[in-house]
Amino acid sequence: MELKFILEAVLFSAQKPLSPAELREVLNDAGEKSDDSAARSFRKVKLDDLNGALEQLAREHAAAARAYRLVCVAGSWQFVSQPEYAPWLKALVGEKLRPPRLSLPALETLAIMAYRQPLTRAEIEQIRGVSVDGVMQTLLERGLVAQVGRAEVAGRPMTYGTTSLFLEYFGLRSLDELPAADELRRIPVQKPESLLTVEPGLATAPPEHLQEDDGLKNGEAGSPKARSGGAPSDPPGESAVNAS
Repeated sequence: MELKFILEAVLFSAQKPLSPAELREVLNDAGEKSDDSAARSFRKVKLDDLNGALEQLAREHAAAARAYRLVCVAGSWQFVSQPEYAPWLKALVGEKLRPPRLSLPALETLAIMAYRQPLTRAEIEQIRGVSVDGVMQTLLERGLVAQVGRAEVAGRPMTYGTTSLFLEYFGLRSLDELPAADELRRIPVQKPESLLTVEPGLATAPPEHLQEDDGLKNGEAGSPKARSGGAPSDPPGESAVNAS
């Protein structure tokens, strides 16, 4: 009896996705509780052998091009149906209501966290250039991010990271399957004609807005000329005198 077929039977009968560690525990329990010599022989199977059997099984199911396939999402294995059979499966079991799609700000925040985690809210806001309080609350309620610790800085603010539900949401086996940074740089990005937020020091401001004004560099920040770019305005009450 081959290990891959034992794993296939277990996963086919499982009511939830199973990680390699959980599958190994099933094999160990079967070996301890059964008098079957075959069951006892797989009681101490190595994780590397188990993972290799799962990978081979997944390749064989993919090559067979059947209506279902074996996949690993968020570190756990399960059988899933092919997407093209969704209409008939919906008619059989009904359609599960899914939460609304994530907004663009939420996706931007998730991308930052996925690549730079763990992060504090202040660090996320520094990168995005805007407040993320509302977005973070939504992501926390959806279970896509969670508190993972505290930063070793003054005040010890809370740090956040992505969860296993994040991996399930995007169909990723692990964070290692995220696109590499160089791949992201090759994706063409169309810049908007105008920026919604242009504030000095914020990430959304173009470089010319981040440069100090010549007047500010020369210490003239308090003069009307430095602020307006023109001649100083007449003091109150002197306009009529000068005009006469």
